[in-house]
Amino acid sequence: MKNAILIFVRGDANLPRKISPQQPLERPAVPTVSRSTVVAVAIFLAAHLALLIGLTTPDKFVFDEVHYVPAARQMLAPVMSQPMLNPMHPPLAKELIAVSIAAFGDNALGWRYPATLFGALAIVAIYLCGLALFSAQGPAIAAALIAALNQMLYVQARIAMLDIFALGFGLLATAAFMHGFRRERPQALFALAGSLFGLSAACKWSGLFPLGACIVIVSVIRLMQGWRTLFADAKPDDWYRPDLWPGLRPHHVALCFAVLPAMTYLAAFVPLYGMSLPDLIEAQRRIFADNTTTAIAGHTYMSAWPSWPLLARPVWFLFDKTGEDNISAIVFLGNPLVLWPALLALAFVLRDFIVLRRWDAFLIAAFYFGPWLAWALLPRTLGFIYYYLPAATAASLALVYVLRRDGLPRWLLWAYVGTAAIGFAVMLPISAAFVGTTMRSFGRLMLFQSWI
Repeated sequence: MKNAILIFVRGDANLPRKISPQQPLERPAVPTVSRSTVVAVAIFLAAHLALLIGLTTPDKFVFDEVHYVPAARQMLAPVMSQPMLNPMHPPLAKELIAVSIAAFGDNALGWRYPATLFGALAIVAIYLCGLALFSAQGPAIAAALIAALNQMLYVQARIAMLDIFALGFGLLATAAFMHGFRRERPQALFALAGSLFGLSAACKWSGLFPLGACIVIVSVIRLMQGWRTLFADAKPDDWYRPDLWPGLRPHHVALCFAVLPAMTYLAAFVPLYGMSLPDLIEAQRRIFADNTTTAIAGHTYMSAWPSWPLLARPVWFLFDKTGEDNISAIVFLGNPLVLWPALLALAFVLRDFIVLRRWDAFLIAAFYFGPWLAWALLPRTLGFIYYYLPAATAASLALVYVLRRDGLPRWLLWAYVGTAAIGFAVMLPISAAFVGTTMRSFGRLMLFQSWI
């Protein structure tokens, strides 16, 4: 098809070659920093307060809190006891939980409070991604609202597990990368992204997946530039431009996407191991061994990566009877009115990336499929649907991308946000333990046998 025609020019730089008809690289118009900052702060405060409601119910461990809270407690001891608890994950998220326990006490608030902070930061990060992609306040706010109304983020932001910390840092890094992508001098934003990706990986190694997506993006673009690739019908919205990042040198790339991530990642280990190189190496060996092993027993709620977008198998974090016919439940599932339509939206995104070569569709696809499909490369057999959280959160950007297409009425996007809110409200009784529900209502929400 003519939109996909490439011209490869090789050889002596002095030989005549076709000149790119593209327009000069311009910085995309975005709302003023002051207004965007006010909106971001408002989103953070509203999300944080909403996530705090009923946070201390139940006042006992929920699901994997049984692993991570004791590990955080151990870090608070004057002399750390041995053996170290939960050595199969990096320490940063557990260190943050430990700080919260020291501040608020060894109770449900102390365990879960930092998760609400990073849940709110993740929503703000989606707003910032929306600003980079759509250059408008309305669509960016809509993306943040859709992400907040996805039951996955809500549940994970109210439990003392590691995933929400990795998500918060990772999405902030993704936002920095997206804002730098179209700039002539992206070095500062790429350096910020790399540093934040290192912090994300210091919470959980899955934080490396979006960093890997960035490295692939930069490598492909630099490779095409090295080949002097031109699109025959080049357009300003192309994801690839031969004049992209004219001042970005190989040492900048290495610093931003290797050195800085490594430095911020390793800094999280210093409070536990000091500057002992053998101990740092041994810590990485243990994490690697656990995250690549296939010798893991099955689990009641385990599921494979291809099933996650379909919401085929949820994880029951909590199921307690509180009365004769009343229960308190937390089921990690996802809002079907967000995540099922997102699959159709992603098909449009892929189509626009491939056929129209749009840079915004390219970035949305990269940061959805990268963190999800990376799980297909691991030999680890044990998987859970909450591993899909980063991709599921990024899917809100795909929905906004489609709903703001030319020819569609503006109200349609906001009508969809309202629909997502209805789905969230319906699922709230099985998302927040403090709400509670009846067995009959619970049974109605379990639409498929695989959800039970």
